[in-house]
Amino acid sequence: MRIPLCLLSVMLLIITTMASSSETRGTATPDADTPSAILRDAALVRFRGANSPSPEQPGDTDCNSPAHWDGETLYVFNSAGHPWRSAGPDLFRLGQSPGGQGYIRAEYNNKVNGGRWIESTHKDDDGTLYGWYHNEPGGLVPGTGLTAPKIGALRSKNNGMNWEDLGIVLEARPGTLRPDTPNKYFAGGNGDFSVILDREKKYFYFFISTYWGATSDQGVAAARMLYKDRNEPVGKVWKWHKGEWSEPGIGGYVTPIFPAKTDWHREDVDAFWGASIHWNTHLGQYVILLNRAIDKNWKQEGVYVSFNRDLSNPTGWTPPKKILGGLRADGWYPQVIGLSKENRETDKLAGKAARLFVRGESRWEIVFMKLGEPQMP
Repeated sequence: MRIPLCLLSVMLLIITTMASSSETRGTATPDADTPSAILRDAALVRFRGANSPSPEQPGDTDCNSPAHWDGETLYVFNSAGHPWRSAGPDLFRLGQSPGGQGYIRAEYNNKVNGGRWIESTHKDDDGTLYGWYHNEPGGLVPGTGLTAPKIGALRSKNNGMNWEDLGIVLEARPGTLRPDTPNKYFAGGNGDFSVILDREKKYFYFFISTYWGATSDQGVAAARMLYKDRNEPVGKVWKWHKGEWSEPGIGGYVTPIFPAKTDWHREDVDAFWGASIHWNTHLGQYVILLNRAIDKNWKQEGVYVSFNRDLSNPTGWTPPKKILGGLRADGWYPQVIGLSKENRETDKLAGKAARLFVRGESRWEIVFMKLGEPQMP
């Protein structure tokens, strides 16, 4: 895993160069009936991050940072090999939860080979918190730091202070490790993902980054699991392949929905990865944000957005459109956090306006526009 209110108006349908930095912002302009997304500057907000010694010294935010509400408290998890939990009355006051629980190190009930990054959560109606982690086992390619991630499931009864590991649910096909790869981090595997429950509460959908096999196997792929299997998930996740949810989560094939353009195991890799998904109430659609890597060191080319009304149709995602560029080389992990406390908005639920975070920092508000909707001031 890699280690990244006064609003200013912004013109739509152009790319704007920020005077204070090299970042470039663009509008994801519509194709046919697709929506658009624009960015506008906002006051800086930082996640506390993992391993942070104090609020003034943010720690690492090394993956998607899931959030959930319980009563009047918002909980957010940031991970960097291990998860830490921040809590507060809203997004702008994380770490200020009463009772000394504003910022803690979350703990697992077991030990495994390698670190675990919590990338997605789901708060159930009975109060149980489910989570999913990215695991990077060590020792796969002796003499190197290369790994091949896999994805596991978790359960918590106390808002993620303590976690029960339910086992690995998504893993690459055997025999696909690439010890000769020039890639800085991965010799294969699948990870860097997000999970969302559909509106009917029938399936959890996984959007995973795949780094193994032929180039045609690589990119961002989809899998799903029945909601009723959430407490015994091992062997219950199925990957989407050639138009069907037919391949097992452990070792099955995939058909990427955002395929890699150039192999992850070349120096000039060109691939989307690290999907973060939410349901947007203003658009009535699902929205995915993506990273784009353009070399073996995972240099960030930009942040992209895609839309889809139906999770059961992986071919329904619109072509990714760039909304932000000019970031530092390790400016990864774009995601939204919704702004409405009344609507219980999180990283999985947002409305017309939300905060855009990149590597744990938000310098932007992201605004979602329907086709033909008047421009906002």
